[in-house]
Amino acid sequence: CALYVLPPGFVESSCHSRIFWMKLNKLLLQGKFFQLEINDPYAGPVLLDEKLSSRCGYVLSEDVWGNPVFRASVLGCHVANEADELFSLTVNIKVSSFSTMRAAVTYIYPMYCSYSYWASREIVCEENYMEVSVKTDVPAVSNDFTVAWMSALPETQNVAYQLWQLMFVSPSGRKRITVSDATKLGYSFNNTLSRVYLRAPYHSNESDTSMVSGVNMNMVTSTSMYRQRWLLLLIDTTVSCPVDGISFTDTALTWTVPSVIPTLVVQESTFLSKNILMGVDGRVIVKPEEKNYLLEHNKTHIGITVPIGAEGGRLKSSVSGGVYGVIYSIDLFLEHTWTDADWQTTKYTVIKSITTPFVPQIPIVINNTLPEERLFNVAFGHFLPDVSLVAIAIGNVPFTLREAQHHRFKIYETPFSNRTKGFILEVPFDDPYVLKEYVNRNETKYILLINYTISVGPEMTLYYHSAEVQCVVADIELPEAVGYCDEENLYLAIPTFGLHQYWNLYLGNKLLNRQVALTHGYLPATNSTHLILQIPLFAVGVIYEDVSFQKIKARFEVALRKVRTMETLQMFSVSCSFNSSSFIICHPDGTIMISAQMKTVPSIDMSKTKLRDSSCKPREYNEGHAFFKFHVTSCGTSVRFEGDHIIYENEISYEKETLPRQSIPTITRDPDYRLTVLCYYRAKETLVLGAFASDPSTLTPFGSGMMVTRSNIAVNRRTRQALNVVSRVSKDESFMEFYEPNTAIFKRPVEPVFLEVEVKDESLNTELYLEDCWVTRSLDFNSTPRWNITVDGQVVTEQPMCS
Repeated sequence: CALYVLPPGFVESSCHSRIFWMKLNKLLLQGKFFQLEINDPYAGPVLLDEKLSSRCGYVLSEDVWGNPVFRASVLGCHVANEADELFSLTVNIKVSSFSTMRAAVTYIYPMYCSYSYWASREIVCEENYMEVSVKTDVPAVSNDFTVAWMSALPETQNVAYQLWQLMFVSPSGRKRITVSDATKLGYSFNNTLSRVYLRAPYHSNESDTSMVSGVNMNMVTSTSMYRQRWLLLLIDTTVSCPVDGISFTDTALTWTVPSVIPTLVVQESTFLSKNILMGVDGRVIVKPEEKNYLLEHNKTHIGITVPIGAEGGRLKSSVSGGVYGVIYSIDLFLEHTWTDADWQTTKYTVIKSITTPFVPQIPIVINNTLPEERLFNVAFGHFLPDVSLVAIAIGNVPFTLREAQHHRFKIYETPFSNRTKGFILEVPFDDPYVLKEYVNRNETKYILLINYTISVGPEMTLYYHSAEVQCVVADIELPEAVGYCDEENLYLAIPTFGLHQYWNLYLGNKLLNRQVALTHGYLPATNSTHLILQIPLFAVGVIYEDVSFQKIKARFEVALRKVRTMETLQMFSVSCSFNSSSFIICHPDGTIMISAQMKTVPSIDMSKTKLRDSSCKPREYNEGHAFFKFHVTSCGTSVRFEGDHIIYENEISYEKETLPRQSIPTITRDPDYRLTVLCYYRAKETLVLGAFASDPSTLTPFGSGMMVTRSNIAVNRRTRQALNVVSRVSKDESFMEFYEPNTAIFKRPVEPVFLEVEVKDESLNTELYLEDCWVTRSLDFNSTPRWNITVDGQVVTEQPMCS
């Protein structure tokens, strides 16, 4: 046969608490299969299986790091025993690349253990078996023949001669069986030179479970019996081991074992605890507090508390239900030595592998971004070493790590405290996958949407985590406009950077786009950096701050507003004074201002010019000009509708002076003069009537005017007077009694309102058409809310009555 030499570092073995310990290196077993065989000195190799393990005192498991671990009691089935002091066991380690163990390589590994200081009773509570060994001090057999001892213990008269028998006491009664029968039930009983031992599986039919100090204990109550001539040997081989006693918090685990076990200590008054030791991974911890372990005991309990993540155990990453978390495992053992009157010294050893339940550990995203660097710096953690980052998605665009590096992203690992790690991601603000949002006056919000994909544990389970990181930077400069004028126009030069991306220009509440500009008579022009807006002096939207004889102070302004919120950030304004010999301005409140240049031959006296109402004289004048200011409801102004416009019309005229003579014809000194004045308003716009008007200088004109010189033939045309319209609110449906003007009227929503609108005009051609009529809460008819009475001439149902 071939002899194979063990690879270096493949096997590590020791002897602790009269137990063989052997550990195999999992790294040298990667991708391979292995089996253990126990070398029986007489029968040869025996394959280790689960049934053999519990009966013979063997354990095959893994430590917290996944390395295979084999433990064997020095009283195991195939252990060579020399005077209960030297023990040896040989194990065959078979390794194969095939699950069938074909072409396996066998390594022979002998183990040795010395153990000479036995206690009177020793109990071992292993993972899969309970074992008790008892020292047998048998006196010499007397030569006197008597049968008196047999009558003293009638129950033992049936004990076989020179044959060990076992008596079990359980809730189901007493059972006396031979050792061979006990072996068939999974027990192992034998004696050495100075000891008798019994090994039992947990939860056998002959066992019982009871609670001791809050801990469930599995117990086998048995007596080992042996009769030889004048000797009847009765040995208590009762064993009891804890099966639970583990509790967890979010930060620690606690293992509790009873200090006094009644079935093992009959005379509790004589109980005295002598020594308590704890160990991790088979090694005794002399000073537990140095490793943050807590070993404490009192009259009822012994407790070991271990912080989750403490040295000696293993934190392992896991994913459960799509949630990342950790599992902590540690291999502990407890050794308690006590004395009592019955047993002198008892050594009680418990070996326990403990694994916590899944503990969620939601990863955190730390924003370490420095705005001045214009670079996102995002840390993602904390993770154990068994976690790796495999992919990311930025703005829902997936990247492998290699692709991310090619795309100017930087990804690297960084160590954290408590032996954890994290992943750093760096992304420039200007990357196309970074979202940008304009906020406040001059700030940009940069938004980084990240989706991490990590591989967890040796199983490489994928875990996904999404995060959103934001950074607001004051990196936008608000534009500044430049205004200037020439003789007939106002100009605004506005930087185009950010226009329509961050901001829009508004004229009042109307978006100032190219179509609106051309409709209002503006001339927009753009170059590489600016929008230049040319506004004629008499264009719609020009504000006239001061209008006097032959002089106009005009202002034009537009608002810079945020695209989304419509918030006004800046007002761009240009203001200039103009000298104009002739103009007409139609204010939105119905005020008309006219500077008329009247050149006649011969010249006329401007002080004697007038409007249709002869009482309406010029406010200022000189030899060739006259300045009038009046309201559309006064001075004989007429109104008519043409298409979608309302036209207000008046005339400036000069009344000739005549020289009376004795007979016809008369002699005139002055020429005949008439100048027709027209103001156009859009019918859809609202005309602000004088009683509720604000200062005209604060209002944006939207009417356009025209002056037309009339010929002499037009002198006799019919003059249209302004309509005299009166509206009143009646107190009831009889329309006999009315409320006084400018009186507040309070009505519930369900009460009708009786409104009367009357045209006091004697002309037969005049008709009243009530287009829009509504009710508001204040004198400002632009206020809200408003309740419609008629819309486009149609009465709105379920609204106040209108007459």
